[in-house]
Amino acid sequence: MKPTIVIVGRPNVGKSMLFNRLTKSRDALVADLPGLTRDRHYGHGRGASKPFLVVDTGGFEPKVTDGILHEMAKQTLQAVSEADALLFVVDGRQGLTPQDKIIAEKLRQTMGRESGPAAGKRVPVMVAVNKAEGMDEQIVTAEFHELGLGVPVAISAAHGEGVRQLVEDMLANFPEVVDEPEPQHPKVAIIGRPNVGKSTLVNKLLGEERVIAFDQPGTTRDSIFIPLHRNGKDYTLIDTAGIRRRGKVFEAVEKFSVIKTLQAIADCHVVVLVLDARQEVSEQDAHIAGFIVESGRALVVAINKWDNLDDYTRDRVKTDFDRKLHFLSFAHMHTISAKDGMGLNPLFRSVDDAFAAAMAKLSTPKLTRALIAATAAHQPPMSGQHRPKMRYAHQGGHNPPLVIVHGSGLDGVHESYIRYLEGRFMETFKLRGTPLRVELKAGANPYRDKKPPALTKGQEDKRRRGRIRMKRKYG
Repeated sequence: MKPTIVIVGRPNVGKSMLFNRLTKSRDALVADLPGLTRDRHYGHGRGASKPFLVVDTGGFEPKVTDGILHEMAKQTLQAVSEADALLFVVDGRQGLTPQDKIIAEKLRQTMGRESGPAAGKRVPVMVAVNKAEGMDEQIVTAEFHELGLGVPVAISAAHGEGVRQLVEDMLANFPEVVDEPEPQHPKVAIIGRPNVGKSTLVNKLLGEERVIAFDQPGTTRDSIFIPLHRNGKDYTLIDTAGIRRRGKVFEAVEKFSVIKTLQAIADCHVVVLVLDARQEVSEQDAHIAGFIVESGRALVVAINKWDNLDDYTRDRVKTDFDRKLHFLSFAHMHTISAKDGMGLNPLFRSVDDAFAAAMAKLSTPKLTRALIAATAAHQPPMSGQHRPKMRYAHQGGHNPPLVIVHGSGLDGVHESYIRYLEGRFMETFKLRGTPLRVELKAGANPYRDKKPPALTKGQEDKRRRGRIRMKRKYG
């Protein structure tokens, strides 16, 4: 089993920068703003002699007893309880602070824990003095010996200085582990406006307070990737920040969050679009849904907060959905209560169906027969003096399924006929929960760019005599 290294420290010391350096990714949001990371963020460490897992945590405020900072501290303590090794990051330019001392005392209590995945096992802690580029190592680390957590190491997460050796030292006492390839299972992104219950849904599916669910819009800022095993199947859940309208996004943090959410849509296999049953379907809901469809992602719609609604309100919500989001007719719609766990099993059955449809393999003979049946039922309209001819079709990709139709004279085929073909293919192959794309590819004319060969002298004489006869006959 891969060792897990958990990064802890007070806000704005460079934990997320170090996480990205260790994972060779840009998964964690990084900006010169304290408290940017709130939930714990898992990743696969890369570039070391041994494979390992690394966990980024929010800024640690152990003495705060309520509010969002308290929830962040709970997330950090949960990550610490799962750690095989702790990496305590401090700021070499600000020096030792009282908060660093409080965190160090908390970590000393953890080093010989009595509970957790490694109960009774001493958890090593290493102090990493970050932002030490251009500074003398002995001087910048001197005062951090006072923490009593061993010899501090000077690093620069931004420039990579000392990071590789730091990780090798931390992994030295762990046994060799074979780095197996990551299994291919559905990645499910939970998308929606702020405060519709996305994090509550994730926590209910996991059966634990894995991400912070707080009665405040904008609680989630980053996209959090979380493994889930449910009904004998593996998934990766992606909890995302709520997407506001462009005019409502003022803070730099929110702009980063929107970008990460859009990236999560591009990276996932299936999107669960969460709507609030106690609010009308807004223009922003339609905008988010339109972006998901344009991205070609499989989709399941979850109307949350369905509990305690009367029959009239429920009928109104369904009517509102059908009217404003009619272009999502290919997707399954479910009414759920994330808080109570109502409707989650049918929801995930639809997720499985949507994933299977998005990754479906469609054979060329069956696609061609479906194309012939579609054109026989409704021929493509004339384009000028000729009617487009569609000869055969084959599959060109997955997620979403891409069907390439070959033929001649296809440049003039109207968009409405392409949509007709998409609907016929989805109906024929019973693809529910995913959009399907049709791409037309006309065959090249082999004689288009060729010049006629030069005539011989005999051919020229024959053409001249023919012209003379025509002139005599018709004047």
